[in-house]
Amino acid sequence: MLYFFYGPDTFRLKEKLNSVIKEYKTKHQSGLNLAFFDFEENVFSELKNFFDAYSMFAEKKLAVVRNLLESSLENKEKFLEFLAKSDVLKNKEFFLAMAEELVESDGKNKTAKYILTDEIAKKIFSVLTTRPAISEEFETLRGAKLENWVKKQAQKEEVKIEEGAVKKLIEFAGADLWRLKTEIAKLAVWQKDGLISQKDVDELVSSRVESDIFKTIDALAVRNKLAAFKFLHRHLSQGESEIYLLTMLTYQFRNLLLVKSEMEKGASLYALQKKLKLHPFVLRKSFEQAKNFSFSALKKIYERLQETDIAVKTGQVEGQAALDLLVAEIAG
Repeated sequence: MLYFFYGPDTFRLKEKLNSVIKEYKTKHQSGLNLAFFDFEENVFSELKNFFDAYSMFAEKKLAVVRNLLESSLENKEKFLEFLAKSDVLKNKEFFLAMAEELVESDGKNKTAKYILTDEIAKKIFSVLTTRPAISEEFETLRGAKLENWVKKQAQKEEVKIEEGAVKKLIEFAGADLWRLKTEIAKLAVWQKDGLISQKDVDELVSSRVESDIFKTIDALAVRNKLAAFKFLHRHLSQGESEIYLLTMLTYQFRNLLLVKSEMEKGASLYALQKKLKLHPFVLRKSFEQAKNFSFSALKKIYERLQETDIAVKTGQVEGQAALDLLVAEIAG
């Protein structure tokens, strides 16, 4: 069986993929027939060898695949051939779960909803989004759907949230579910009566928008390592968790990456305001900060932040040490 999860909403993509992995682990507890393949690092033969290998355990196999559509042409051609010749689409003994973060096309003359790098990627996408593959799209949440998501996330934190607070929170954080989840968890901790008000959002979220995170990034941009450490450790001394700070840094560098991409196409600040829907303060700061980084540098930093986030959350590295190392690497 093949599961294909795709779209621009990385939060729900990861959530869905994790639910498949969790269900598999519940039924197959040894974990010996579970394997992960990231095609930024792996080659197709490794995936094929996993499925072809004999297993002495009477357990079904699950391969979790990421970043195939952005990988080499050779990987994609071999994968397409594999789909055509193997029975992985129908075989209930093998499970293949794929997650692809896709970027939506823009412009009036777009011929496809998502940007795909080449014709082979388009063919694979076509196969994966038709039966017997089981596919699910995760679009960016907007409007009432986004507001309902915020309310449900508040329920998970065992608090209620006022309608005005929902709208204000979305105004500050946009459709970034990663940041919204972090902000809701933070707001929930401060509640004594179990209700998040608009005043709470104004006081606790807007203050973060103007926080030392921007000062930290300003310092990194000019390679002022000492100042970057100072601002970062000020957050830690005020009780912010390392994971929270990583989330905030990742959020802002993702903004910088989006802004820089549009700037290189010649977009003005006004055009960015209409397209990216970021908080005006965040957009202005991002527009200025993006001038101090190349697109390739921002991409590397963003990828490094994601790697560090996973390492910290899985206990591979201690949080503060990870943050210090990141600052040292970026500030050079």
